Amino acid sequence: MSETTAAPLQYRFDGPEDAPVLILGPSLGTTWHMWDRQVPELARQWRIFRFDLPGHGGAPAHPAGSATDLTTRLLATLDSVGVQRFGYAGCALGGAIGVELALRHPERLASLALIAASPRFGTADEFRQRGVIVRSNGLDPIARMSPEHWFTSGFAAAQPAITEWAVQMVRTTDPGCYIAACEALAAFDARAALGRIGVPTLVLVGSDDRITGPAQARTLVAGIPDARLAVVPGASHLVPVEQPAAVTDLLVHHFSTAWQPGFDAVTGQMAAITASPVKPVLSAAPLVAPRAEIAPVAVPLEPGGRPDPYDAGIKVRREVLGDAHVDRALAAADDFSGDFQEFITRYAWGEIWDRPGLDRRARSCVTLTALVAGGHLEELAFHTRAALRNGLTPGEIKEVLLQAAVYCGVPAANSAFKVAQQVIREETTPQA
Repeated sequence: MSETTAAPLQYRFDGPEDAPVLILGPSLGTTWHMWDRQVPELARQWRIFRFDLPGHGGAPAHPAGSATDLTTRLLATLDSVGVQRFGYAGCALGGAIGVELALRHPERLASLALIAASPRFGTADEFRQRGVIVRSNGLDPIARMSPEHWFTSGFAAAQPAITEWAVQMVRTTDPGCYIAACEALAAFDARAALGRIGVPTLVLVGSDDRITGPAQARTLVAGIPDARLAVVPGASHLVPVEQPAAVTDLLVHHFSTAWQPGFDAVTGQMAAITASPVKPVLSAAPLVAPRAEIAPVAVPLEPGGRPDPYDAGIKVRREVLGDAHVDRALAAADDFSGDFQEFITRYAWGEIWDRPGLDRRARSCVTLTALVAGGHLEELAFHTRAALRNGLTPGEIKEVLLQAAVYCGVPAANSAFKVAQQVIREETTPQA
């Protein structure tokens, strides 16, 4: 385990020391304060554990690039304070951590609530594009757009103080940690594994959430054997902030009824529930969930006994060039060009781009220079996009092209600057 992966998370406790622990996980760009309105009521029955994502809320800036890394760090932090079994409620990226807990560490999880969550958050391209914008422009453009993404227009207009709080919360996040969290969301895909979640689960969503709305919530409910759906009217993505009382009631109801010995799980059905004013007494002996096992992945071998590089190649190709670009290339392949597509996936991407000797930033620098030298402007365009996704800034791309001008010729570099300039404008302009 690397030092970064093992780095503890910033956390705080609220509530009785001898009560069962309920963890509240934050969304990307927020801090544990997004749960402030829920804590007073929840802390009457549970010991509330809240944490900040790396680089959020003044937490140490040790980036974590996957939901698995974040889950590992959360568990290490819990181990350090002696917490072994708990309930968990997470919002958006915090929900992805909850799914990871349910799949990989079910013996520690008593009950689960997924809020504004999804088995897959948009597309990988969308989140990697957001990383390009932050790397090029800082977090201010993302911060200024956060209220319209998180809240309904009526709430944002009526609550200017909360709106400004949301902007400042994003603006003060460490950019590198924000980009790493975008990578975590880009890579997260639990669609095929939902059926292995074996704990009682509440799926909660705002009716007006345009990011992870009711459709994504129903996908979770349909896939998780023991899941119930709650739709909160008049709320958008950050529903615990916009409708705090409704969310609090729903969480109290869920964790009071679905975290007891002998809880009779209703499997295979989608049921809608509403908040209940009745708050049953919590039992200290939580349900022991069946342990889900993650089946090992069989690695295909070439005839000579080596792993086939195609699978690694298609993964790297998608991560570097983007799903949309790769999908277009593969869709356009036919009997004439299909073998060529397989060739470049297997050998250019699986054999060369996946080698450990150079990181992807360095490989992008080499690739851009070679394309300038060869005058391959069409490929230069999509490899400029790839370079941005691989972490090069516009200033660094400019330096690569200036260096290429010396060794590849001014006319070639002149054409390359025109292509790269247009791509950089398109890729680094925030979209409303």
